[in-house]
Amino acid sequence: MDASVKRVPNGSSSRRLEVGFCYRLRTKTRKENFKLQRRGRYKSSPAENAAGNDQDTWSFDSRTSTSSTTSNMNNNNNMVNNYQAKDSNVPSFNKPHSTANSSPGWDAIRSVLSYSATNMITLQDLSFIQKLGSGDIGTVYLVELKGAKGITFAAKVMDKEELAIRSKEARARLEREILEVLDHPFLPTLYTTLESDRWSCLLTEFCPGGDLHILRQRQPYRRFDEAAVRFYTSEVVAALEYLHMKGIIYRDLKPENILVRSDGHIMLTDFDLSLRCDESKPKAQLLSNDSLSSLTTHQASSYSPDVACPVSKSHCMLPSCMVPDVSCFRTTKQRMRRPGHHEWRTLEIVAEPIEARSLSFVGTHEYLAPEVVSGEGHGSAVDWWTLGIFMYELFYGLTPFRGLDNEFTLSNIVARGLEFPKEPAVSNSAKDLITKLLIKNPAKRLGSTIGATAIKNHSFFDGVNWALLRCTLPPHIPQPTRDLGSSQHHYDASVEYY
Repeated sequence: MDASVKRVPNGSSSRRLEVGFCYRLRTKTRKENFKLQRRGRYKSSPAENAAGNDQDTWSFDSRTSTSSTTSNMNNNNNMVNNYQAKDSNVPSFNKPHSTANSSPGWDAIRSVLSYSATNMITLQDLSFIQKLGSGDIGTVYLVELKGAKGITFAAKVMDKEELAIRSKEARARLEREILEVLDHPFLPTLYTTLESDRWSCLLTEFCPGGDLHILRQRQPYRRFDEAAVRFYTSEVVAALEYLHMKGIIYRDLKPENILVRSDGHIMLTDFDLSLRCDESKPKAQLLSNDSLSSLTTHQASSYSPDVACPVSKSHCMLPSCMVPDVSCFRTTKQRMRRPGHHEWRTLEIVAEPIEARSLSFVGTHEYLAPEVVSGEGHGSAVDWWTLGIFMYELFYGLTPFRGLDNEFTLSNIVARGLEFPKEPAVSNSAKDLITKLLIKNPAKRLGSTIGATAIKNHSFFDGVNWALLRCTLPPHIPQPTRDLGSSQHHYDASVEYY
């Protein structure tokens, strides 16, 4: 959930970017059953509106998933028989990671609808437990649905009138649009949106483990060991990779925005400073491991996406849903094959933006990338810079360019070189990764050309099974408690200037 709200002092204007994605694909395919998503929008009847009740009535935007077309049809009576669905103006997306049939959150929502005379969720159905955070465009509360005790949610409540007066409607709408399309184990689930004449509310999952900022402060010497840093960083990389695939530049990565779920895995929050780009123009290519090694090795040099393809076009496997605009690559040295040895070729789909630019000045001062500070314009490479700052802080308990005040901090980001403290001892592979992520020239920064693939192939992540991250034992599993122990309670100091 978006459990902390950004401080955004001034108005906003932004340029749309063109962002692609990068994710792993093996030629040994597996049969996957994708769940089909059902959507319906439920609004109060004219009779209810005419009644003029004191109680605000909120519309319910249902998002549920089933395992197949057949089960989707068979579950109509069980799941939506108690209320009437209407066509949604939101495009339909397959969400294989959705757990609508087993999630306690979805069960609680369906339970409330099952006994509701109006088939509506109203303010009376929400029990507000405590305030979690307050920010520029809304306030976040810990809430329960009455009749479903023990099932908690995070509710971000926004005043529509205030949003209109302060010209923040576009920012609030963007955050909702982003949450609506997310379907990833390390990103929030938007259960429903609630609307009244005055209020707008986003109901998402609540993470009882607090955030990584507070968790780090509870560690010995207020820092994580290398195994913990590798665990949290790998899950963040997977989440950023997915966001870039969806055309979203996060732009506000920091420990305060990484929440810990009850199972110890992470969830990125806060998308009100994110930039959503045009998904219809990804520049995609499918490369072998040999090609990736070549690109990763030469990324900091003179790599150009427009060089001629050294192999025939028949060797270039391109997704049918994309328009290829980047050539295929292969090194001159072919991998040696042992006689009788069958080799599975690993392929990578790469679509990282190259010419995307935004002039917005957004983020948290200590995490701002040099290109943001200098106003030169920035793209998705800012997320990889913030990943380097994030890793540095987890290892050392502080950020590398922090100054006496914000002005000195920004000056250090642009002009000062990266230095590592002598203590604690950190592996050379970790330092090498941080160094490559904190290259001030975004064109030479690790991840700027082939995205997360270059980062995932770094030696720091040797031994990480990217396909089974959710099965990895977390370094910390929170204990059930009412004491949230999270900086979600505090005002967020993120900035947005233009």
